[in-house]
Formats: sequence, C-alpha cells, structure tokens
Amino acid sequence: MPINVSLKNVPEDLVEKLRRRAKRHHLSLQGELMAIIEEAVGPSRLSLEQAELRLGELRFETRDESTSWLRELRDAR
Repeated sequence: MPINVSLKNVPEDLVEKLRRRAKRHHLSLQGELMAIIEEAVGPSRLSLEQAELRLGELRFETRDESTSWLRELRDAR
C-alpha cells in the first residue's frame, strides 16, 4: 500500500528548479520527484529491455553522423 511522504521547509528556489525540471521531462512535480527517488534507490543497472524502453520514452534517436565523419576524415588523407 502506498504511503504519503511530506517534505517541509523546501526553499522556494529549489521548488522552482524542480518544477522547471519536471516541465522539461513532461512530468508533474510529483512525477518528477518520484523519478528522482526511484533513480536514487533503484537498481544501478538497467536490463536491455529497460534501457530500450527508457530511450523510447526520451525519444532518443541515434544518428549516423559518426560514420560520415569517419569517412570524411579517411577521404581527406
């Protein structure tokens, strides 16, 4: 069963930083705080499936820039 936790006397500037961080991650303040807590106490390593899901959530895209950069360096010789 979930338990409510309260944090008192949080400086306003810290709360504002947390709100901005939550907005960047498209989360509510509570969602952002939960993510921070889960990251702090969660497993130190992700499984491959968890990593793929997390990258998808972050809309991470790989680019082929390194390949073209290496070809450019090779061709310049």
